Amino acid sequence: MSGDRRVRRTRRMVQEALVALILEKGYEAVTVTDIIARADVGRSTFYSHFTDKQDVLLSNLHDLAFLRPAPAGGEPGRLFAFSLPMLEHVREQERLVRALLGRRGGGPVHAHGERLLAGLVRDELLAAGARASAALDLLVVCVVGAFMGLLRAWVDGETAASPAELDAAFRAAVEPGVRAVLGRL
Repeated sequence: MSGDRRVRRTRRMVQEALVALILEKGYEAVTVTDIIARADVGRSTFYSHFTDKQDVLLSNLHDLAFLRPAPAGGEPGRLFAFSLPMLEHVREQERLVRALLGRRGGGPVHAHGERLLAGLVRDELLAAGARASAALDLLVVCVVGAFMGLLRAWVDGETAASPAELDAAFRAAVEPGVRAVLGRL
């Protein structure tokens, strides 16, 4: 087995150990020692791949494909192309997303996920004709807050809606206001 495959396997084992531990006892209660024991790796191996548990947490977040921009070429004039593909991916990766963004996840990943999503939303609104401004920044905060609130409620089991139903609810709640503001930006 090549070194590269061993590295990927070790990183994956550590990441999966953290997810399982978060779901069992919450991010704040998990220690590096817990992760090492669950992943069955040595302390030096852990530290050769990660700096701390937050580094493992954020590496899990970066591995989620739904935080990458959707391919161009969606419906012209349709806002928030990321929404439905992201929600569908969340359903496929439910356990990981529940650990990262649910009630038992850590604050650092919430903030990091919101920053990544804010970049997607901002880029999309700029492409839709908005100009960079303080008003745009506020609009981005509102859109991200609405989406993340809906996503957290879903992964925490507060709604059993399908990805399509969640997407429709998100769009119905934010799109009219965003379109109204876009005309002024």
